[in-house]
Amino acid sequence: MAKNFPTRKDNYSEWYNEIVKRADLAENSDVRGCMVIKPYGYAIWEKMQGALDKMFKDTGHENAYFPLFIPKSYLSKEAAHVEGFAKECAVVTHYRLKNSENGVVVDPEAKLEEELIVRPTSETIIWNTYKNWIQSYRDLPLLINQWANVVRWEMRTRLFLRTAEFLWQEGHTAHATKEEAIEETEKMLGVYSDFAENWMAVSVLKGKKTETERFAGALDTYCIEALMQDGKALQAGTSHFLGQNFAKAFDVTYATKEGKNEHVWATSWGVSTRLMGALIMSHSDDLGLVLPPKIAPTQVVIVPIYKGEDQLNEIAVKANEIVDKLRAKNISVKFDNRNTHKPGWKFAEYEFKGVPTRIAIGPRDLQNNTVEVARRDELTKEVVSIENIDTYIENLLVQIQENLLQKNKNHRAQNTHTVNTYEEFKETLSSKGGFILAHWDGTSETEEKIKKETKATIRCILLDESSAEEGMCIYTGKPSKRKVVFAKAY
Repeated sequence: MAKNFPTRKDNYSEWYNEIVKRADLAENSDVRGCMVIKPYGYAIWEKMQGALDKMFKDTGHENAYFPLFIPKSYLSKEAAHVEGFAKECAVVTHYRLKNSENGVVVDPEAKLEEELIVRPTSETIIWNTYKNWIQSYRDLPLLINQWANVVRWEMRTRLFLRTAEFLWQEGHTAHATKEEAIEETEKMLGVYSDFAENWMAVSVLKGKKTETERFAGALDTYCIEALMQDGKALQAGTSHFLGQNFAKAFDVTYATKEGKNEHVWATSWGVSTRLMGALIMSHSDDLGLVLPPKIAPTQVVIVPIYKGEDQLNEIAVKANEIVDKLRAKNISVKFDNRNTHKPGWKFAEYEFKGVPTRIAIGPRDLQNNTVEVARRDELTKEVVSIENIDTYIENLLVQIQENLLQKNKNHRAQNTHTVNTYEEFKETLSSKGGFILAHWDGTSETEEKIKKETKATIRCILLDESSAEEGMCIYTGKPSKRKVVFAKAY
């Protein structure tokens, strides 16, 4: 499977692209800038989706669905919002085709009275709907999530990381007070952080975006930032405090207990199939994909080693017993008894696809009541008794999950640097990359100059107080109240 496979060191970008393709995760579509998510890739997304969906519902949210098409006039109602998305919008102008000598053409007589925007995000259509759902304080808080696809017209695309159409979830909530809305924004950031660390085994920084980097129409954008193996950052999730901007734009008010009419307070938050890119680049190696057990579609694969049908039939009896034992513990397992490929080919296939554990069983194993267990994260093997194989595998999957998170934490720690001068900043960025903690004077002008000169952006202003110390901006020498996190990013 890994023949002619590029290494991370030689060509990180090509290494990533080849993993996506060879592991059967996704491929480019004939529709420019769009991708086809293949069954194995979609199965991983479904595991992510299932875990997140439960976390959303456990925090009181319900799922709904809103239209794909948004009237153009809706986007005009919130000035910052339309400014932020105007250049990325796909627009529907006609509603009918007709035949001609040159094939199908757009019918010029079927022009829409008002153009429709293909959903780049749903704040406008949702807040126009909330106007009818919210009348009094009894209707609040309104906690809604949507699983959907969105379109943002991208010219330079990369599978999962940046495509014209992608899948995501977007939460949209309405609250009676500013304090409740901010609490919700921070709570959902915590949900994303919990998911990234405890399911994806990816250690993340939690922080706020600068004014320049905020979501269009938000008063504050909170984010989780992950560090990839090549030293670049990837924004893995965002949660936005929208204030009353959208409530005022769409006149969403509620009657208070005292009988007054007030605008509600809003949040929105989302993660997308970009998490697939984060997953690949956080754990995978020069032999292919590496998956944390919690989001692996298949956690265990059993490969028989045999000569002839009789041996296979004997092995199958024992293998199916193991399958039943593992499934009883809710462990996803596959018995690969295909006779079209040899065991070595199967070993290479499952190694490349990142299956966390592999069990090999042959005639000698049947005699000894043992199996050989290989773990993908460390590429080690061990012969173990079949007797308590279910407990052994259950514990091993926990170990693999914890090991991948610890490795990721170590990588982040080793690639987080503190600098005090601009020269040191540029040298560290060039030679090491990673997260760079440095003082900044708080102005958009300085932020933009650093970005233009180095291509590094401020990833976040950390929420914890570890960086809250006074100093001097590395670029201007002006006073700074705390360090912020810089990095080059995807």
